[in-house]
Amino acid sequence: MTDIFSTLQYYFSYPFVWYALIVVLLIALCSSLLGVTLVLKRFSFIGDGLSHVAFGAMAIAAVIGITDKMIIILPVTVLSAILLLRTGKNTKIKGDASIAMISVSALALGYILMNIFPVSSNISADVCGSLFGSTSILKLKIEDVWLCIVLSVIVLAIFVLFYNRIFSVTFDESFSKATGINSDAYNLMIAIITAVIIVLAMNLVGSLLVSALIIFPALSAMRLFKSFKSVTICSAIISVICAAAGIILSILLKTPTGATIVAADIAVFLIFSLASILTSKSK
Repeated sequence: MTDIFSTLQYYFSYPFVWYALIVVLLIALCSSLLGVTLVLKRFSFIGDGLSHVAFGAMAIAAVIGITDKMIIILPVTVLSAILLLRTGKNTKIKGDASIAMISVSALALGYILMNIFPVSSNISADVCGSLFGSTSILKLKIEDVWLCIVLSVIVLAIFVLFYNRIFSVTFDESFSKATGINSDAYNLMIAIITAVIIVLAMNLVGSLLVSALIIFPALSAMRLFKSFKSVTICSAIISVICAAAGIILSILLKTPTGATIVAADIAVFLIFSLASILTSKSK
């Protein structure tokens, strides 16, 4: 036990570890809040689709030689979120089909570009790091932390200010429209915010695992709670705890940060599922 505390004390003496922890907690919190809405709207797969788009945009930025890849990745991912929303309403291309179509295309084109125009001698490592997360979360600069803080505050402020309307749009769009709420505008807002969170989370868990941050905390909370408010609060608590536990365990076990956080989310989901079964049997 003494060795564990000594190891943690050693690592947390470095500012970059604190930077990583702050970013991880903020991303986890924002992801969990939107995750409840996306899961209830049966649109949770949008996180996976947008993460693939972000991977394609990152490949383009790398090939062009842009140092600050966020200049390309963020607007492209946001535009794709808008496109997915519009395409999903097309009767000929359903929502899930449009997500699969755009995400697979972006993933394939990004990988092709990285092979045709390699930016380093180890393409496999670059691709693996982008898809499953890398050590970039431990190489954050103070500017990256402030960008994450600003964007996270904006996301949280929007969610709090428009909580009632988001709740209404989540459960019954037809009723929302009947009461004068512009459900299309709020759906668009949700898609854009999701795109921003996806871009922020890519450095944390990679494009293939990013949807886990959105889905698992919400599903875990839904095992035991039924009201929207209770599920949202519980999802946020689960996500933050799993994120903190994941980054600490990754330091102690020397495992990939993103995968360790996802593993913690999976473990909590299994625990909550077991608790749900035991609770239902006791009634």
